[in-house]
Amino acid sequence: MAGRKDRIVETEEREDLEVPYPQYRCPICGKDLPLNDARMTVTCAEHLPRKEAPGFTVRRATAGDRREIEEICDQALGETDVDVFGRTFDVLIGINLVAESEGRLAGLLSLAVHAGELAVVLLSVYPAYQGRGVGSSLVAAAVAYAEEKGLPGVVVAVTNDDIPQLYFYQRHGFRIYGCAVGQLVLEDGSTPGGFSDIPVRDEIRMRRSISPRR
Repeated sequence: MAGRKDRIVETEEREDLEVPYPQYRCPICGKDLPLNDARMTVTCAEHLPRKEAPGFTVRRATAGDRREIEEICDQALGETDVDVFGRTFDVLIGINLVAESEGRLAGLLSLAVHAGELAVVLLSVYPAYQGRGVGSSLVAAAVAYAEEKGLPGVVVAVTNDDIPQLYFYQRHGFRIYGCAVGQLVLEDGSTPGGFSDIPVRDEIRMRRSISPRR
């Protein structure tokens, strides 16, 4: 994720873990981390890791971005379909905003109009660009899009384990308005391990109101 953080990611070695795509990067050693291995600790603002911000631009995706969009979805999720808000969204036909740095994709924000509001379907920022304002800029662009279209709010659903995203969205003006308890428990009753191996069970829904333009 991007934006100012008062927590940093740490890691614990686990030899029995089949390492999936890394979602975070340790600011201490630089190791890329899958969700299960990521850990958090609280710091003061003075001890936040400082990163040189690369230049990047945020724009609407074009047909020429399809391959890179498929790649970031594949590495983040393994597919371009996202199950959220009780339905399935296809990123490839969504309203897609991309962050681009030196001609390469740094992050993706996929959106869709759902129940009369703008829904965040997927926000993914490559670990090398996290903590540098990419995610914040993408969310700001989504808010601007909702304002432009006259939509009353932007909504997002975050899994109960994903502490970094819960932190990120609340820092950006989102408030919890509901929770689909147990929605993510598998049919056999099992719960997959998510961030820091926290069992993934619930979908926490958040919303940021949009002030109408005058």
